[in-house]
Parts: sequence; structure tokens; C-alpha cells
Amino acid sequence: FDLCKNCDKDFTLTEQDEKFYTEKVKIPLPTFCSDCRVQRRMAWRNDRSFSQRKCDRSGEMFISHYSPETAFPVYKANEWWKDDWDSRDFGQEYDFSRSFFDQWEELMNKVPRLGIDIVHCENSDYCNFCGDDKDCYLDIAGEANENCYFDLFTKYSKFCADCTFVYNSELMYESINCYNAYNCKFSMYLENCNDCVFCFDMKGCNDCLFCNNLRHAKHHIFNEPHSKEEYEKKLTELNLGSYSSMQLQIEMWKNNMKKAVHRDMYNLKSEECEGNNIKNSKNCKHAFNIVNCWDCKNLYDVLDAKDCYDLSYSLYKPEVACELISTLQMKYSAFNMASHYCDNVYYCDQCNNSSFLFGCIGVNRGKYCILNKQYTQEEYEALLPRILEHMTKTGEWGEFFPASISPWAYNETVAQEYMPITREEAEAKNYNWKEKDTREYKPSSYAVQDSIKDVPDLIVNEILACKDCAKNYRLIPAEVKLY
Repeated sequence: FDLCKNCDKDFTLTEQDEKFYTEKVKIPLPTFCSDCRVQRRMAWRNDRSFSQRKCDRSGEMFISHYSPETAFPVYKANEWWKDDWDSRDFGQEYDFSRSFFDQWEELMNKVPRLGIDIVHCENSDYCNFCGDDKDCYLDIAGEANENCYFDLFTKYSKFCADCTFVYNSELMYESINCYNAYNCKFSMYLENCNDCVFCFDMKGCNDCLFCNNLRHAKHHIFNEPHSKEEYEKKLTELNLGSYSSMQLQIEMWKNNMKKAVHRDMYNLKSEECEGNNIKNSKNCKHAFNIVNCWDCKNLYDVLDAKDCYDLSYSLYKPEVACELISTLQMKYSAFNMASHYCDNVYYCDQCNNSSFLFGCIGVNRGKYCILNKQYTQEEYEALLPRILEHMTKTGEWGEFFPASISPWAYNETVAQEYMPITREEAEAKNYNWKEKDTREYKPSSYAVQDSIKDVPDLIVNEILACKDCAKNYRLIPAEVKLY
């Protein structure tokens, strides 16, 4: 047993764990337990706390996940990706009289940052961590989606709203963990299903209502077969276009879910795996929401990983990597954030298509850089061991970036979603905390109609208020059209 340096609880490292750290990735053994490690990483990812701010290069106003008060410059994507500026111009010498994280924070406050993480997206400015999206709004961690709104980790899908972990699907609403589904609502764990409503754990089913655990069924209600005419009549009687009627059906669905068989873990075509929501994977432990992963441990929302530990939101074949968040195709690397298509890089943020970097920020197509300063291969290979020795003495080598220096408040990050804490608890750990903006909590200017048929198109001009948290929001025209 080891004692977690953060929560003071015991945690275990197996012989296989020690071999991974010491022989494969060649980094020190962790001093935080796995829960504290993922919490620390997640404090460096802001999915949806957006601000309107000015691009510090063009002066153009845009939506960013960095507030206007940040110490560092923030660029709009089309400015940040230009080749007429170089982040290596901000490089600095390594100072052996100071801690590494102090120096990295100093660099962080100088280098221009990418204001919102979207690549090859069209008309999707209010999205984050997305690639190849078109006409999407508040799509988070999406990939090649079209006309999708308020989704999380939804990929290769069209006309989906309020969905999470939905893949290769179309016309989905309020659904979770669905593959190859069409026109389904209020459903979970569907595969190859069409026109299902209020359903759970179904495969190859069509036209089902309030059903659970069925395979290759059609025109079923509460798991009982019906004729097509009976089914359509019952669906019409539900009057799903009415808000009050919908609330009754949701309560009925919740009660029906209590009767369903719930598997101890959801995995598909996987072996020797522990966790939940695992597909096409082998020998993965403590893994959640993963697809096509082999020989990994402590994964959260990961695709195609091999020989990796402690990854969050990392996709596109990461290999022999450790402690990554918001990355794509990172190999032989550790302790990185929002970096893509790199190998042999450590302690880097927003670096792309690079190799042999250490402690760098915003370096694209670079090689042999430390704290953004360019070195020759010989200089890099001579200096790096000295830095690792220095970081070992300060207790920093092998630790992820401290949450206390994150550019976001703890309650702006996904850490608060998965591991919520109070303001007092955050301040005790020296985390930043953001107070509510009173301007975002005004009374609604519109009384919402019960039936969707009675809602005018002009509702998109109204300010609405959430009935649960009272925060204001608007509807977008595409969303109203979808409803």
C-alpha cells in the first residue's frame, strides 16, 4: 500500500503497475491515488464555461473558454493557427534555482493560447474540443457531427440534441450510450435501433415504447407485443408534444426502469476488462467509456489506446502514454494537455505535430525544445537529464500540473461535474473559485406554452430561465425546428 499525498488514503500499486511506470514510460511511481489523479487532471479542462472576449491579435470578438481577465494573450482559432508567429519567441532558459512548475506558470502567462479548441469546423463557433463539425451548437467533444446541439462525446451523428456518448446516429434526443440508432428519444444503451422511446438496453429493435432488455423486437409496449395499429394509437395518446404529458411519461419511465435488468457492467466484445461502458477492448482495468483499447488502466472517455495509464478524453491511438487529458494520438509521452499528434513530449500544453519537447506551450511542428526555447539535439539530450534530476529533488518529476495554477476556477471545469466540492473545500486546497454572475439570473421574459404546437418561432428572441437553477438561456432556431 501507498499513502495518497493528496487525500491521505491508502492505494495499491500492483507489480504490473510498477513495471508499466518504471519500464514502459520510465517515470516515477505516482504519489496520488487514481481518484485524486483524475481530479487533478480534470481541473485543467473547461468544457462549457464560455466568455465573450476579444482576440488579442485581431481585436475580433469571439467565444472563448478563457475569460477576458486571463494573464496570457488569447487568440481566435484562425489567428492562432497562422504561420506568421512562433511560440518559440517566448522561450526561456531553465532556472535551476526555481521549481519547474513556477517556471512553467511564468511561461503560461506569456504564450498566446488557442481560445477555443475546434478544428475544421463550420458554423460551430459555440462548440469545444470538436473536429469536423458542421452547424453545431454547444457540442462538446464531438467529431464529424452535423446539426447537433447540447451533446457530449457524440460522434459521426446528425440532428441529435441533449445526448451523451451517441455514435453514428441520427435524430436522437435525450439519449445516452447509443450506437447506430435512428429517431429515438429518452433512451439508454441502444444498438441498431429505430423509433424507440423510453427504452433501455435494446438491440436490433424498432418501434418500441417503455421497453427494456429486448432483442430484435418490434411494436412492443412495456415489453409486450402489439399490432402496428395498437402501437401507433398508444404513441399518439402519449401526446409527447405536451410538456405536462411528457413529465408524466418521464415519471412512468423512471418507475419502469426499476423493473429492468441492469448489468453489473456494460461491455461489448471485450475481455478481461473492469469498469463500465467498454467496447471492443481487452485487458483494461478501471476503465470507463472506452472503445478499442488494449492493456490499459484508469481510462476515462478514451478511444483506441494501447499500453496507457491515466488518460482522460484522449483519442486516436494514444500509445505507451500516461497522465494525458484532451489529447489526440500521443505516443511515448506523459503529463500533457490539449496536445495532438506528438511523440516523446512531456509537460506540454497545446502543442501539435511535435517531438522531443519538455515543458512547452503552443509549439507546433517543433522538435528539441524546453520551455519553448529551441535547442540542438545534442543540447536537448544533455540538458534534459539535469532538469529531471532537479525536478526529482523538488518532488515535481512524475506529478501532473497542480490544479492550483489552472487558468480556470475549479467549478468551471469538468472536475466539478464528476467530483463536486464546496467553495470552502476548494479554497482550502488553493483552487480558484468563480462566483455566480448575477447578470445571468434574471426572470424569464416569456411564459412557455405547454404544447410545442403553440410555441411561436419568435421564442428564439426571448430570455428564458431554468426552472431548476434559475440561470438564463435562449433557444436557437435550429433547436426549435428540431423539437
